[in-house]
Amino acid sequence: METRRVYLDHNATTPLHPEVKREMIEAMEMFGNPSSMHVFGREARANVEHARKIVAGFIGAHEDEIVFVGSGSEANNTVLSLFACASNLCLPGFKARTSIITTKIEHPCVLETSECLAHKGTKVKFLDVDQYGRIDMDQLKEYLTDDVGLVSVMTANNEIGTIQDVAEITKMAHDNGSLMHTDAVQAIGKMRMDVNDLGIDFLTMSAHKIYGPKGVGALYVRKGTPYCPFIRGGHQEKGRRAGTENTLGIIGLAKAIEMRDAEMDDEAKRLAGMRDALKSGIEESIDNVVFNGHPALSLPNTVNVSFPGAEGESILLYLDLQGIAVSTGSACASGSLDPSHVLLATGSSPERAHGSIRISMGRETTMDDIGYMLGVLPGIIERIRSMSTAYIRGEEHVAAK
Repeated sequence: METRRVYLDHNATTPLHPEVKREMIEAMEMFGNPSSMHVFGREARANVEHARKIVAGFIGAHEDEIVFVGSGSEANNTVLSLFACASNLCLPGFKARTSIITTKIEHPCVLETSECLAHKGTKVKFLDVDQYGRIDMDQLKEYLTDDVGLVSVMTANNEIGTIQDVAEITKMAHDNGSLMHTDAVQAIGKMRMDVNDLGIDFLTMSAHKIYGPKGVGALYVRKGTPYCPFIRGGHQEKGRRAGTENTLGIIGLAKAIEMRDAEMDDEAKRLAGMRDALKSGIEESIDNVVFNGHPALSLPNTVNVSFPGAEGESILLYLDLQGIAVSTGSACASGSLDPSHVLLATGSSPERAHGSIRISMGRETTMDDIGYMLGVLPGIIERIRSMSTAYIRGEEHVAAK
């Protein structure tokens, strides 16, 4: 079989959409500072505000509720850090609400920030999830006490694709007097989201997950919601985020949003078909596989699968030799040798978690790509398992010492 290049790691990052690239190239001569009052600055400001309107409209928000930031991680840090300073005037009415609830399967930028805040005295509670990655709603109800200021639950998991019931979680949070944040970085552009239908107070998005440029994202902050700047030192973004706006990146983000609005509905159906074909093909050609994530409430482009007796890193490297790019979990945690925290939270054994890969498709993925993947993957798994001392006749076992 001829080696080809197949990119199946779209949850890590996406290539620039051709229309985004064109828009950004045309804007490269516009160098003015959006805060400057002369014609060069006014031109840049007009483009930033036009982009803000596009981003806001995509999620049913008002443009004044959109804050441009440097990344999804920055947006998440901004929201979580609000309650590290709950004793000051930024959060009137929340002085006694300094606790945070989040989940055990959040992105590392949420988990590590939560752990950092906990070391500084913020009380943080981490929700368990079931075998499919859905949070325990009864546990959430138990955790929602009078001291909880914020609930932060991602819309769709970046590793296994499981989608949470954000609207119901938000209702429970608001009934308790708590604010609600969702990290929608993986969900935006793959499913329709309306902040008014969901009722959320904060929402995070990132451009490079939706065929836009890296280094730019947006944070939705519902009007009237308490807010405290994470980056200080300037009046930009109406005092909500200091630093000269990344005009070129913001233009790219807005164009990516426009293209998602036009393409995502049909694309979601196409991706779901390829996802189902991939899963069926894997089941038919490889013994003893376990699919991770919810079988129905999941992103249309994501397949996370474990191959007992084969290490995920080895699978990734062998696939890479065949020109196929996949992931062993979150790209932000790929430098770690620890098993996926997401899979462990769903009850997976460390051994099974180590033997998992994430396959995430995108707008340029074809059925030929899926066919190529299915043509090379079975042989790779067979080869790795044949060399394993922890795999005999389709079963894991503890290697003799």
